[in-house]
Amino acid sequence: MTDPTSGGTVQRLLQRQILPTDTDPDVLPLYLDCEEPNLDEDKYVVGGSRAAKELNNASIRQKTSTGRAVRPDQVLSRTAVLVPSGEKVSFGTYFNAFPASYWRRWSVVTAVTLTVTVRGSGATVIVNKSMANGRQQKVDSGVTEAEGPTTLTFELTLGPFIDGGWYWYDVVAGHGDVTVESAEWTAAVPADRADHGTVDLAITTMNRPDFCAKLLAQLGTPELLPYLDTVFVMEQGTQLVRDSEFFPDAETGLDGRLRVLQQGNLGGSGGYARGQLESVRKGTATYAMMMDDDVVCEPEGIIRAVTFGDLAKRPTIVGGHMFSLFAKSRLHSFGEIVQPYRFWWMSPKDGFQDWDFGARNLRSARWLHKRQDVDFNGWFMCMIPRQVLEDIGLSLPLFIKWDDSEYGLRARAAGVPTVTFPGAAVWHVPWTDKNDALDWQAYFHQRNRFVAALLHSRYPRGGRLLHESFAFDLAHLVSMQYSTVELRIQALEDVLAGPHGLHGMLGTRLAEVNAFRKQFTDAQLHADPDDFPPVRREKPPRKGKDLSDVPGRLSKAITAGLAPIRQLKKPRDLSREFPEVEIRAMDAKWYRIASFDSAVVSMNDGTSAALYQRDRDRYKALVRRTVELHNRFRRDWDDIAAQYRAALGDITSPETWEKTFAPWTEGEGR
Repeated sequence: MTDPTSGGTVQRLLQRQILPTDTDPDVLPLYLDCEEPNLDEDKYVVGGSRAAKELNNASIRQKTSTGRAVRPDQVLSRTAVLVPSGEKVSFGTYFNAFPASYWRRWSVVTAVTLTVTVRGSGATVIVNKSMANGRQQKVDSGVTEAEGPTTLTFELTLGPFIDGGWYWYDVVAGHGDVTVESAEWTAAVPADRADHGTVDLAITTMNRPDFCAKLLAQLGTPELLPYLDTVFVMEQGTQLVRDSEFFPDAETGLDGRLRVLQQGNLGGSGGYARGQLESVRKGTATYAMMMDDDVVCEPEGIIRAVTFGDLAKRPTIVGGHMFSLFAKSRLHSFGEIVQPYRFWWMSPKDGFQDWDFGARNLRSARWLHKRQDVDFNGWFMCMIPRQVLEDIGLSLPLFIKWDDSEYGLRARAAGVPTVTFPGAAVWHVPWTDKNDALDWQAYFHQRNRFVAALLHSRYPRGGRLLHESFAFDLAHLVSMQYSTVELRIQALEDVLAGPHGLHGMLGTRLAEVNAFRKQFTDAQLHADPDDFPPVRREKPPRKGKDLSDVPGRLSKAITAGLAPIRQLKKPRDLSREFPEVEIRAMDAKWYRIASFDSAVVSMNDGTSAALYQRDRDRYKALVRRTVELHNRFRRDWDDIAAQYRAALGDITSPETWEKTFAPWTEGEGR
């Protein structure tokens, strides 16, 4: 290898062809593809007058191409695949296409070399590229002539990828079967970038011993081990990962790199901050990667993240994507931003929150070819340079919610971009199956969103934040969700108490919130529907309407105006003893619930339901309190924001976190 001090360049591996170790057929479309894309110009072109969502939504769930699926038995090894005689396999897939526009925009790489090794004669290797609007072009091709292994090499520039686009290759077998044994994307890089960095993994776990132990086992691969410095597991539960039957093999596989640290339940931010602190204090790894304990990992994605970080133009946070653990070809989001005026996290409007690669492949989904620039990456898989942790501090002490997004905004303000990098991903329980705005998490959603906005919003009084927050409170109140509004009010009161109280609440606030919620019927969940009285109603629905009817915009506006007034009326007598209706979770919208005086409402996870009952006096008291609080924020926003911004360096410093951890780790294993 070239001496880094001598200048010049060296060749470095950026990405290699990989195939799944999982036999789940849902996984295969992320690695291999036989389908020919349907590129209907009228439906699928992006970048014009219609957004990607509108252009693709009509047929997102339909197969848009013809052909057969790749069989699992064609996968011969981690890197080799069989292509039967006369057939074609495309590597234009999530894990095997090369995300050229990301390398073009964020790295020092200007050109790449693709080498494809094929065993068997008569095979054609075709190299393709796409542009930001998804249009595709053939770039080059080659044919194998020998029966033994033949390596074809293609030199490819990254110049045309300023806005988006991918490279990929297809292999077509001739008169006999061929095997694609391997493929590598390499690049000439400055000699001082020749050696790869190392990463500390920070995994926060609580009462998921088997899941966490299996994840640790996935990390102990020979290819990944040289990139791992230390794997920190922050054990915050009572069911310990060490007690899992899968732990001994996982520990052996990590070959001395594993450290399990026990501490009290300080939430995700407390767990990740502990991992960040240990990484900074140890000072030997280039990066620290946050990772959830309930994921299935593609180890190659960690290698790719480290490689991309090594070759980035400047220190860069590199995150991965999240696929569904239950439907493994479904991508949750291609990128996340904080909408600045609303100050709310979301996917960009020209993207999707849920995309099924099993129904629409990468090549036919033109919106996926535009590079997606982001504000942050979720800490289910997110790699932060250690130098950045040292420069801008550790996580905010928020317990859960907004710690990852706030950190992305803080890093961006310091000149550190975040890149959600294609080809780095985990499979995780989808957040779309939850409604955590109604349970104990409502407190953390509200408090932490306000804290992040006070620190980073550039709009007067947080833009639309206060208006939206008050509107949400009213929607919860007309829906008889009094416990949720009480928690949201407590959250705002805690924000007003100041930033230096956040550390003190970290280990106690959850228990206090849960104890407080128990007094409200809308927070008392029952798994058995027979626990509730039977449904009885004084009058039948007006004009026979039922809950599946979807009101128009005008009807919703009228309901929004009248529902708060209706809450001042005396509830119907019969509703005090019997619920008036049963409402399924999917139908439990404020504009439906608001017309009832009592209802049994099921929860999003499908396991339980709660009784909602209208309480006129409680409604009036909560309206008064939320009005007073929101008015105070409108009046004092600038002063409160200045207080939080002045305290940011202190409350995220390693020294402050060290003091926070002390009482929660005393006498426990480290």
